[in-house]
Amino acid sequence: MSRETVNAICETFPGAELSDPWGGGHDAWKVGGKMFACVGSMGDGVSVKTPDIETAQMLIEAGVGIKAPYFHRSWIRLPWDTDADEMQHRLEASYDIVRSSLTKKLQATLDPRT
Repeated sequence: MSRETVNAICETFPGAELSDPWGGGHDAWKVGGKMFACVGSMGDGVSVKTPDIETAQMLIEAGVGIKAPYFHRSWIRLPWDTDADEMQHRLEASYDIVRSSLTKKLQATLDPRT
């Protein structure tokens, strides 16, 4: 996996937008102005949101990812050697978590994720 692969996946999500909010080469993917995935300027993996701290800890203990630096404890960093299906699933799950936190009015403006 790579930055380009993550970007190719994320750009397919309805309403997803790419930005570099801190400058310096970050790829921050947002829906409704809220971030669901971030590739840092070091480019050593992608950080994604999990449902809660316990899920993040379980994934860290299972070796799926590591604690995402600079993020809340409910986020994990997935290294580039993460299995492609796992990476796809975690990006989709992160998007779905953030999307579901948007107002119903904003959610209604977004196409369904296929």
